[in-house]
Amino acid sequence: MGELTHLDGAGRARMVDVSAKSDTTRIAVAAGELVTTPEVIALVRTDDLPKADVLATARIAGISGAKKTSELIPLCHQLALSSVKVEFGFTDTSITIEATAKTKGPTGVEMEALTAVAVAGLTLHDMVKAVDPAATLDRVRLLTKEGGKRGHWRRDEPTVHPPDPATTSGIRPGSATVLVASTGGARGTRPDTTGPQIADWLGGRGFSVRGPLVYADADIAAGLADALSDGPSLVISTGGTGASPTDATPEATRAVLDRELPGIAEEMRRRGTEVTPHAALSRGVAGLSGRTLVVNLPGSPGGVKDGLAVLGPLLDHLLAQVAGGGAHDE
Repeated sequence: MGELTHLDGAGRARMVDVSAKSDTTRIAVAAGELVTTPEVIALVRTDDLPKADVLATARIAGISGAKKTSELIPLCHQLALSSVKVEFGFTDTSITIEATAKTKGPTGVEMEALTAVAVAGLTLHDMVKAVDPAATLDRVRLLTKEGGKRGHWRRDEPTVHPPDPATTSGIRPGSATVLVASTGGARGTRPDTTGPQIADWLGGRGFSVRGPLVYADADIAAGLADALSDGPSLVISTGGTGASPTDATPEATRAVLDRELPGIAEEMRRRGTEVTPHAALSRGVAGLSGRTLVVNLPGSPGGVKDGLAVLGPLLDHLLAQVAGGGAHDE
């Protein structure tokens, strides 16, 4: 562990002198979640809580909190923030929070991103406490940071790129996570239909299902890290596979795959084009991240239906192969 720079030679707290450091672009991404009840989630989605504009209020609070970080954390430097972005997503029992802070200067913006998440989460708590006073703000953490002499750091690398499967048993058999790439869904302005469709299908096949986790298209890489974080045997995503400039799911997925399974995606496109020629535009991929099977599906109910029809007959055999037993080699 490195030296604690916030202590002087006598062990007293100090503000670090960064005047000799060069200015670089600094970016930090932090996340957290407000764990609450399904009832509260439904009320927030429809903006029916006693205090209205829940997400908008929490977003503004998070941005304001980032700007006041040096006033709240005694040894933090005052920074000229060039950007603060706060985004929300939903699971069955939580509102996820992600904050991105940017600046150009001699020191990082990790604390600004973390403060944005914490203040946004506390504001969410204040907004929902009349319905659920037992809500908890959990897992406030730094996801990534860039800039300075240490370059790029990301929390999710050990999980997204797991160790040799022969030496790890971190995968949970029979577990699946559903991930939705939808900017409107993350903002609460567009209902999510495909995520529940996939979750119901998985539940019917006996899977223990986490999600749907809803992330904005621009944040889908963080969504994948979240989906993979607890070692599911299967991750199915929906959305973000088309040709729009914001569609980034295939690129984010390839970044976490150790091996692609191109035949699955090819067959999904072939099956889809029997219904509509637009299915050929899907760029979805499938493959293995460690021992987790990751499959991209389109963002339409019809595309999801066709994709699941392809995946269904393969799934048990494929997961048995990935687990290392019960199936012959192809």
